[in-house]
Amino acid sequence: MQTDTNAQGEPQGPDERHRRYWHSNLRLTGVLLAIWFVVTFGVGYFARELSFNFFGWPFSFWMAAQGSLLIYVVLTWYYARRMNQLDREHGVAEDM
Repeated sequence: MQTDTNAQGEPQGPDERHRRYWHSNLRLTGVLLAIWFVVTFGVGYFARELSFNFFGWPFSFWMAAQGSLLIYVVLTWYYARRMNQLDREHGVAEDM
């Protein structure tokens, strides 16, 4: 098994690497869930204040019908991309 070193040059065992990996995973998930929450509930809550036109439609209607779906797709793409990077950084990537 491979032993990494930290910034001070001290060896790190697999437990430390897994803890850092899990911490990074939870932080990423928390940030993306916060964005999801704001898009899902925040825009709906403030829909009346979002009363300007966007491509000929009220902005609140556009966000509910199209914009939120686009944001969900981008969130999913970003999560998959970032998790692949984290897997490689922490040595837990699945080889294809």
